[in-house]
Amino acid sequence: MEKRDYYEILAVSRGASDQDIKRAYRAMAMKYHPDRNPNNKEAEDKFKECAEAYEILSDGDKRKVYDAYGHAGLSGQGFSGFNDVNDVFSSFGSIFEDFFGFSSPGGQGGAGGGKRRGRKGNDLRYDLVLDFEEAAFGVEKEIEYERDVACSTCKGERAEAGGKKTCGTCGGRGQVARSQGFFSVATACPTCHGEGEIVTAPCKPCKGKGRVREQKKVSVKIPPGVDQGVRLRVGEEGQGGAGGGPNGDLYVFLQVKESPHFERDGSDIVHYAAISMIQAALGTKLTVPTLGNNTVEVEVPSGVQFGHRLTIAGEGIPKLRGVGRGDLWVELKVEVPTKMTKEQRELLQQFAEISGEKVGAGANGFFSKIFKD
Repeated sequence: MEKRDYYEILAVSRGASDQDIKRAYRAMAMKYHPDRNPNNKEAEDKFKECAEAYEILSDGDKRKVYDAYGHAGLSGQGFSGFNDVNDVFSSFGSIFEDFFGFSSPGGQGGAGGGKRRGRKGNDLRYDLVLDFEEAAFGVEKEIEYERDVACSTCKGERAEAGGKKTCGTCGGRGQVARSQGFFSVATACPTCHGEGEIVTAPCKPCKGKGRVREQKKVSVKIPPGVDQGVRLRVGEEGQGGAGGGPNGDLYVFLQVKESPHFERDGSDIVHYAAISMIQAALGTKLTVPTLGNNTVEVEVPSGVQFGHRLTIAGEGIPKLRGVGRGDLWVELKVEVPTKMTKEQRELLQQFAEISGEKVGAGANGFFSKIFKD
């Protein structure tokens, strides 16, 4: 299903201020909040949709990417929205405390009442270094890292079988109510921290933490055309969730090594080739490297100047969010000899005379600087 425009979702203009965006989101979030729309799938979808819009438009950097490239630009950075309403509350807990006085559903014993819902685990970051050509053509890499996951013995419950009792402070609800003006606002129980239960016999393998450390191996597919700083999202490969919640995500940040042959300019690449002043004057043929350890022969026309570029179409980087490849530019560096033989000097002097050019012959002259007897 095609995503709607974020500005349209929040009913704001593209030039809206941060305050306008926050005000519009507050109105939408209150309208579609799960507590006000229990068991309403359509309202839940709209709640996630307006949260996604706010996630982007309230972040200056993400908003710039979206304004320039739309949804495609964000997907290239690994952003894919929220899986469920719990993701929204995990991201915007402080915002909802400002809006409603609590940061999770079930404020007055409505949807979700009772003890706290499972929470999504934290996201993890992994920095992956690629060779220049791996980034150009794509590659599949197996990475290994550590993460916390639910204990297999207690299933994340932190206690042995029968090792919990109902919290006496909240009566097992996980929340206590407090008055705030005309409203009664529920907050997490300070005794059980929203669990509704107290651990009396901690699980021995995890020592009552509910989580254990594990080594994890994941295969990551790197698409062709990625560049320095691109972020890839690997869903649910982050930290384990709490209370039966889903795992967080793994974000792979890419770093690309420099190439000994090329400089990158978007989807184009530049190769610097040195030629002599004679080759520049008369023309020549060059064999230059291309991606994939191949070579190509190019014709250098006569009379080229320093910095002249030759274009080899379609030999650049595959386009990350497009079709085809960029170009290979061969930039010419004309080299002047620093030393010459006597015969070479005489020939150049003859050339200068024929051309009617004046050349230095004294201590400060051109030839005196490059000729060594």
